[in-house]
Amino acid sequence: MLEGKEIVLGVTGGIAAYKAVELLRLLTKAGANVHVVMTKSAQEFVGPLTFQTLSMNPVHTDLFNLISEREIGHISLADRADLFIIAPATANLIGKLASGVADDLLTTTVMATKAPVLVAPAMNVNMYENPVYRKNEEKLKGLGYMFAEPVSGALACGWEGKGKMQDPAVIFEEALCALAKKDLAGEHVLVTAGPTQEELDPVRFVSNHSSGKMGYAIARAARRRGARVTLVSGPTCLDFPFGVETVPVISAMEMRDAVMAKVTDATLIIKAAAVADYRPAVRQELKIKKNDAPLSIELVKNPDILAELGKIKGERILVGFAAETETLLEHARKKLTEKNLDMVLANDVTQAGAGFNADTNIAKLLFRDGRVEDLPLMGKEVMADILLDRVVELKRQGLGPNWA
Repeated sequence: MLEGKEIVLGVTGGIAAYKAVELLRLLTKAGANVHVVMTKSAQEFVGPLTFQTLSMNPVHTDLFNLISEREIGHISLADRADLFIIAPATANLIGKLASGVADDLLTTTVMATKAPVLVAPAMNVNMYENPVYRKNEEKLKGLGYMFAEPVSGALACGWEGKGKMQDPAVIFEEALCALAKKDLAGEHVLVTAGPTQEELDPVRFVSNHSSGKMGYAIARAARRRGARVTLVSGPTCLDFPFGVETVPVISAMEMRDAVMAKVTDATLIIKAAAVADYRPAVRQELKIKKNDAPLSIELVKNPDILAELGKIKGERILVGFAAETETLLEHARKKLTEKNLDMVLANDVTQAGAGFNADTNIAKLLFRDGRVEDLPLMGKEVMADILLDRVVELKRQGLGPNWA
């Protein structure tokens, strides 16, 4: 996800410095080459050796050290950065940046860089609410600095309130967002994900093996690319994507109602959910008790949300999914035509790595003009971006209300 990217990670003096270690791990695991800059105070909380071991790069602490015989440290770091992250960022550091003070390696490097800067504040709640700090933060935002806002909770100083550094996973997501192309800016993307559950009684339901991972990956990727995203999600074990409006539902009827309530201002709809085709005709109020007699349950059809969307799509781009176990292309082409779709992502769930509950997928993309594109085994995050790349290409061909 971050292969080939050069990231400078600034760490300042606060108890949250230990969280920067986890952030570094996430960045390097994603393929980034990370260069850590530590203030003197930061070294009181976490030793440079920890960051050096994980980054496999020297940790930079001294303004007057040369990186090589010819490279001035703060200029070299500033020039090579694709993204600059400061986590944690103290009130002192943010005040310096807002005032143009450059008196150590970290502040001089930030002053010299032309890369985007992502700041993750961490401080006492009273410091965070102080009008001087608020003014400094707003000034930096006005200058284009991005902020991963702190969260509320118990602080190390004993106070309770807003000031805890944002979770490293969220800062990582914001880093991906900062580096992503914004070719979906101005779009409202409506995504569905996960299974639905159709209750038999208070303790049992009919469902399927969908994990929601593909739909969640699409929602995250669309937000990174500048879209406003609404995710209608059936029951999953996944955390809701940061920065995405998420509407949790249980049944197919609930999903249908939620989708129809959000579709009006959507410009792009991606139906990745595995909606149950049938539901029990009668939901029993009490638990069905086991006995020796055979049990028969009458099922009735659920609404076909995708077909309904196809009838009202207008200028919207509509993408569907087809999870099959046989004659993949035949079934996918039928869905593409009958449900008035612009594109179908079809996969054979009997293939290893392509089924439910996997982090990977193998698929074919089918288009209205008859084209078929094979997508080999890859992570669902990568496949989500390829899917959105094809959507952008469709828009450039004249589909969608915002095409220009």
